[in-house]
Amino acid sequence: MRAEDLPVTAVSGVPSPSPGLVVVGHFDERPGYGVDRPRGSDSWLFTWTTGGRGRLRQGDSEVRAAPGDLVVLAPGVPHGYGVEPGAAHWRFWWAHCQARPTWTPWLHPYDTGDGLYAVTPVPTPLHDRVEAAFRRTHTDARWPGREEQPGIAVAHHTAARELALCALEEAVLLGTATARTPPPPPGLDDRIRRAQELIAAGPDAPHTVRSLAGQVALSPSRFAHLFTEQTGQSPMRALREARLRHAARLLEATDLSVERVAAASGFASPFHFTRVFHARYGSPPGAYRDGIRAAITAIAVPKGTPIAGPPRNAIPD
Repeated sequence: MRAEDLPVTAVSGVPSPSPGLVVVGHFDERPGYGVDRPRGSDSWLFTWTTGGRGRLRQGDSEVRAAPGDLVVLAPGVPHGYGVEPGAAHWRFWWAHCQARPTWTPWLHPYDTGDGLYAVTPVPTPLHDRVEAAFRRTHTDARWPGREEQPGIAVAHHTAARELALCALEEAVLLGTATARTPPPPPGLDDRIRRAQELIAAGPDAPHTVRSLAGQVALSPSRFAHLFTEQTGQSPMRALREARLRHAARLLEATDLSVERVAAASGFASPFHFTRVFHARYGSPPGAYRDGIRAAITAIAVPKGTPIAGPPRNAIPD
């Protein structure tokens, strides 16, 4: 699939891009513009507003987007978006892709419900840098310099996809690390927060309940009880989730063998790793990697078939 095969604006009912692709664009739309996807999207949608105002809804959640707002829609939930009623226009960057597993914890504090993440407000001094990251995402998706539609770029192979995702990751990290976040849950102990930071910083480290407890000056039993009570999961469950997210990213971005991915993610046994990865992501590690690459290189869509872009269905008030 090529960018020139995509319509500048979508046809009603046309599905979103495959999650195996990275598709990036920049639109400046007028009143009456809107997208309505009653079955949602197979891929994540990231939007960064640079002018005017937009409105995005996902399930029962809805937000209005102004310049400096990063709004993200997770896949699988009915959604729609368009120019905010009464606004003169909506200028925004957008990117469809499969979000890296490591991004989910960054976005979690901004979840408004139904998988709609409103990362806002991003501090004004960072707006130019976030937009620059989206511009690089667009440029890198065209690597090594394909001539395509001015507004839309599609990553055609692994290098272009990874470069584009790295640029988009900068935009997501800048936004989620600096926007005003909700306060931590009442009563969250600083020692538990510190343990969470230790796990996030080194998922491959040989952490145990005893070692984590020692680093935050608690007894193992007290630490395990407090961590579970305040986070809703045990320390070892939190560690396993962090290791699985790290492993998924290695599978996406490298050619390391499954055995080396397991070891680099803190799993002593590749057999155990394969079993828990399959349970978490729905396919074994090798198939997970193959599925992503197959989606990139062998999208079964006839040339000229529109698969993306915004239909002219204004979001109802």
